Amino acid sequence: MVVTRIDKKIVSHLYRRAGFGITEDEIDDFKDKSYEDLVEDLLSPEKQPEFAEDIPRRYHLELNFSDTHAGLQSYWIYRMINTTRPLEEKMALFWHHIFATSIGKSEHTPSAVFQINTFRSNGLSKMRDILLDLAKDPAMLFWLDNSENHKGEPNENWGRELLELFSMGVGNYTENDIKEASRAFTGWTFVQPLPLDPYARYDSEFLYVDDDHDPGEKTFLGQTGKWNGQDIIEIVARQPATAKFISRHLYNFFVADEPQVPAWDIVPPNNPEAIRKMVKIYMDTDGNIKEILRFIFNSDFFKKSKFKKIKSPVELVTGIIKINGTHRFPGPDFNTLSTIVANMGQAVLTPPTVEGWHTGKEWIDAGTLNERVNFAVDSFGEKEISSMGFEGPASIPDGVKIIVQKIRDENKLDPEDLLDRCLELLGYIEITDETRKELISDINRDGPLYFSTDLDSRSSKDRIVKILQAIVSTIEFQFG
Repeated sequence: MVVTRIDKKIVSHLYRRAGFGITEDEIDDFKDKSYEDLVEDLLSPEKQPEFAEDIPRRYHLELNFSDTHAGLQSYWIYRMINTTRPLEEKMALFWHHIFATSIGKSEHTPSAVFQINTFRSNGLSKMRDILLDLAKDPAMLFWLDNSENHKGEPNENWGRELLELFSMGVGNYTENDIKEASRAFTGWTFVQPLPLDPYARYDSEFLYVDDDHDPGEKTFLGQTGKWNGQDIIEIVARQPATAKFISRHLYNFFVADEPQVPAWDIVPPNNPEAIRKMVKIYMDTDGNIKEILRFIFNSDFFKKSKFKKIKSPVELVTGIIKINGTHRFPGPDFNTLSTIVANMGQAVLTPPTVEGWHTGKEWIDAGTLNERVNFAVDSFGEKEISSMGFEGPASIPDGVKIIVQKIRDENKLDPEDLLDRCLELLGYIEITDETRKELISDINRDGPLYFSTDLDSRSSKDRIVKILQAIVSTIEFQFG
């Protein structure tokens, strides 16, 4: 068997898409592995140790209480940065985007945490199992009102969104299918937790009430029987429409930006052949998500898709932090993480609607672009720090120090070489000829780098930081 050896550009691309970024030193640790090995490692998160939850909980006591969710939003982003199981977290984010459930309605933090944990545990399994877990999820049961779906008085919210946004997509079912599916899910509810006062928030769990279930005959997608909710999901998961719908979502999330979901019934995929192959794998493997991802990550179309996706706020922020080396410990600035991504338009655990977030170009407008660029620039500059995280001497982040030291050790003094090395150390970024010309002009304007004296070293360090900040200010850096 021919094995593709490590190509740092491709590995960097893989870990941006299947994870949250990677440093060059981390890539160098893979020198004895092939690209295919790395794909298998990502697809087998159980090979790596679980995330050490006790550390952030020890330093941020609010994470131990269920009365607030703000800290848990930052905790999730912190976990994305520091996990040794990047695809596990990326899949949790993927399903959170598709099965958008906001804590803003339920105000029940334990259910939101339980749902994300479920996505971690089942995110690479079969579609049937993922949908069945979702249908029994207390956060979703409340979010789409299936707790109000009773025998003789069906509520169609869950049945409609199951078909429209979670599996098949518009144009592949009828209004009667929605009604029949809703009847099948009557009696699916959750255990009402104790009141908030004076006990705080307690966990809930799925509850099936047989007396509230409609046991009558139902005709759904042309099949007739005394279907219950599990039967409906079995039928839905076998549909080619579901295979295509989920394949387009996976392509949009991991490969390249697609049109927005509401247009999918009239706008064909950008890469119909890739979707066709993904659909075939879905149908051949009984909807196995891991098998589809294995195909995607090893495909030529994936390897050629570098920088064809606009980074989501979470991807932008986590990718920058992975490179600059901050937030490796849950320090005083831990809780700023959720605010940073929310200001860019992606407040995790609180998606704007049941449609989730609109992606691609819709991530960026005048306000969010300003937030994105300012965060990127600030993340590579000097900050006032101390042992307590407050006032103190100015210093650049540890990851930036490593970049500066590498350039010094490698004696990258020629403007072209210097720029190329900075682009590599920021994640093998690709820029246009026009952008390159402008950056080279800026580098030449300040003259050559020198490290012979302490003053020269300080000046050259400042210039390298300036180059890094110029790169992360470019339009190209918004793509991943």
